[in-house]
Amino acid sequence: MHLDHDTTTFPQRHTHSAAPLRGDGTRRALRVGLGGPVGSGKTATVAALCKELRDSLSLAVVTNDIYTREDAEFLLREAVLPPERITAVETGACPHTAIRDDISANLEAVEDLEDEVGPLDLILVESGGDNLTATFSKGLVDAQIFVIDVAGGDDIPRKGGPGVTTADLLVVNKTDLAPYVGSDLERMAADAKAQRAGLPVVFQSLRTDDGVRSVADWVRGRLADWTTA
Repeated sequence: MHLDHDTTTFPQRHTHSAAPLRGDGTRRALRVGLGGPVGSGKTATVAALCKELRDSLSLAVVTNDIYTREDAEFLLREAVLPPERITAVETGACPHTAIRDDISANLEAVEDLEDEVGPLDLILVESGGDNLTATFSKGLVDAQIFVIDVAGGDDIPRKGGPGVTTADLLVVNKTDLAPYVGSDLERMAADAKAQRAGLPVVFQSLRTDDGVRSVADWVRGRLADWTTA
């Protein structure tokens, strides 16, 4: 079991803490985790990122569901990557357990992808839908994106929690729905700024042609830092 989190305080934001080199001495892929509540748009964001990045980067995806492989099957149906670059983990328990408490299944999936289809530049690890406390172990991912959506209520950033306050990037998704669900985007932006102490926030709607562009650019920046570190 991999235990590297402090259960008494919010975790610090991620730095590149896991060993950067593989056993053969080559640099491993950057690992980026995506977490967030059920229905916030994590899988849609992963799909959009794959389509945006696949022509310029070698990437793969690990999805997490409790009892099914539904998210992986969605990505396969959308043909966002070749099938051998998408794998699924059935957590069998609360999703945060498999990304923070006992990361062994996810870590094995990540390492198997690198062995089987590598070399890879980037691996996206999508958590199953969880709550505002969901965070990734630093032994599993190098950076964390936390996805919320406007339909969950414009008070979500103000409520805080480790996912909102400490993720390397906060994504406020489905901004096109704001007029229909009564969410105030300016209020959400102000609350997120107050909670995150300077960490970046992106507002996105995947219904626009360039909806995932800002998140993709952030990933590219992290990858540039990773490869030159």
